[in-house]
Amino acid sequence: MTKRNPYSTPHISPLRRSAIWMLSAMAAFILYSCASIGNPSGGPRDEDPPRFVKATPAPGATSVSNPTVTIDFNELINVKDAFTKVVVSPPSKQTPRVSANGRRLTILFPDTLLPNTTYTVDFMDAIEDVNEGNKLEGFTYTFSTGSDIDSLRISGMVLDASNLEPQKEVIVGVHSVLADSAFTTLPFERIAKTDSYGRFIIRGLKPGPYRVFALKDMNNDFIWDNPEESIAFYDEIVVPQTETTVVSDTIYNLRTMQIDTIVPRLRTVFLPNDLLLPLFNINFRQQYVLNSARPDSARITVTLNAPSPATPRLSILEGAGYDDWYDLERSATNDTLTFWLREPALIGSDTLRLALDYDKVLRNGSIEQSRDTLTLALPSASKAKKASKVAQVKKKNESDTPEERYLNLTFSSGSQQDIFAPLTFSASEPLESLFADGLHLEMKNDTLWTATPDFSGVVAADSLKIRDYSLKYPWEEGATYRLRVDSLAATGISKLTNRPTEHQFTVKKLSDYSSVSLRISGLPDSIPAFVELLNGSDSPVRKEKVSGGMVVFRHVTPGTYYARLTLDLNDNGIFDTGNYDRQIQPEAVFYYPGRLNLKQNWDVEQAWSLFDTPVDRQKPTAILKNKPETDKRNSKDSENEEEEDDGYFDPTVNPFDPKSVQRSKDRRNNTTTY
Repeated sequence: MTKRNPYSTPHISPLRRSAIWMLSAMAAFILYSCASIGNPSGGPRDEDPPRFVKATPAPGATSVSNPTVTIDFNELINVKDAFTKVVVSPPSKQTPRVSANGRRLTILFPDTLLPNTTYTVDFMDAIEDVNEGNKLEGFTYTFSTGSDIDSLRISGMVLDASNLEPQKEVIVGVHSVLADSAFTTLPFERIAKTDSYGRFIIRGLKPGPYRVFALKDMNNDFIWDNPEESIAFYDEIVVPQTETTVVSDTIYNLRTMQIDTIVPRLRTVFLPNDLLLPLFNINFRQQYVLNSARPDSARITVTLNAPSPATPRLSILEGAGYDDWYDLERSATNDTLTFWLREPALIGSDTLRLALDYDKVLRNGSIEQSRDTLTLALPSASKAKKASKVAQVKKKNESDTPEERYLNLTFSSGSQQDIFAPLTFSASEPLESLFADGLHLEMKNDTLWTATPDFSGVVAADSLKIRDYSLKYPWEEGATYRLRVDSLAATGISKLTNRPTEHQFTVKKLSDYSSVSLRISGLPDSIPAFVELLNGSDSPVRKEKVSGGMVVFRHVTPGTYYARLTLDLNDNGIFDTGNYDRQIQPEAVFYYPGRLNLKQNWDVEQAWSLFDTPVDRQKPTAILKNKPETDKRNSKDSENEEEEDDGYFDPTVNPFDPKSVQRSKDRRNNTTTY
């Protein structure tokens, strides 16, 4: 018998060889799929937040003296933004140190723990798992250094008083000392911090009366000692209490999917749970010169840090004195100033030493005079040298012809002119003179231009923006006009004159506009109020007083608008902030809880009940700036769901009815279409 070589290939039939090859290929493919590096193509993703396992001391422990706390979770964790998100109550001078290592979170209290005190640590959404970033929201840990746990709590919401924006990361605290001075002299006894919805819960309260405050604490001392900090205060004394209610748990039969059993159970409700704190600022800011500059030889710009009650004054410290040596262009609040120099000697000076005199408003309302010295030079020599070279090259290219400079006139409106607005234009510098005879307003009839009657050529200058001018005229709807400005009609303070200028425009028709009437209920006739029509940026475009429960906006440019009502208690036509020293709350604000779609040549009438919608839900999401935070991963999932929406079958939807399809999408997205 012949021995077979152990290293030789045995004889295998072709059919068997083919089967072995196929099995080997399949095995290799499976091994490659298992070993390949990358994201798994299937299987559910971890969407569960970390789960609490144990803590030392245990939650709710009493007679605790150890300043170190450890909390264990079921997976690896991170603590994100611990300094801003983790809130320890009662507050201490030194912030406890919070750190994470693996599955363990450690809290180290640097100060000695207070005796007979309940401590609460609110982590908000700071804890998240390492792999997917799933946040553990609302996790709170409590222990006591005494023999009992103080378990009472109060809750509510902080909104901006002027625009109902939810206020995030605002400190809300309580004082058992009921005097007004406690807020300005003592740190809070218990605190919480608002979430992205503006909501707060103050835990660990003892029985008894409290004053409740909110504070945007700029120096982390839990005292309102800086008038630039925004605040809120609750008018009434708050007494925490509990109430036991009966709630029903429903048990379903999994086979029939029908209700099998309704089990009543007791539930403890902590009250009050609906405190609304309108946050406001007393509009105090330290006054000083924020910025001063000389952008060119004829202009000086100054910006103050805060509004000034009186117009600031500029004087020359060195050199000869001059009368009327500048024209002032300013904002209504006197904090943005442009001084246009008139005197040629000053314009030609390399450096100017000036004094700016302005008023400071102190916290107590008194006014203090202040003076700052300004040393202002022309733009840097390098820039001047570069500009000189460019000018020389340009002059050479133009065969030594000097460049002519003119006064520029710019019209703010385009080819369409509002029928109820004046025609406005601005000059490139303040004007020394403007001759009425050099202005000609003409109307187009067919192809001919004819002078308009009763036009005297007189235009009005703006008292603040001194380079702006307006021309009022009873425009004829749909008519086409042009304004011709003759050469030399306008002369600037630097003696520049204008070239011939022409502006042509067409006046809108009345049918191009829309109007909206709001019937307001819930507003007492004795309380004055005004309504602002808002654009998509929450900025007012029109304002009207409420009269007889009605407000009407006529001749509005078509578009999407929103509405805000202010209870104008002092009837001065503006929103007034609060005053803690005088215990005055800011004026109340309400939003119409939907949008107003105004179309061309439409008259819209809308009912508005001020109290039908809770205040925290009134402001439409479309104009909400402080939108609550959402999970980015969930947002991506939502996008994917929308992309895969074509495969979703809803038997209640008629695919040929657009309204039916939209209702289905709204139902799945849990949204409401206005």
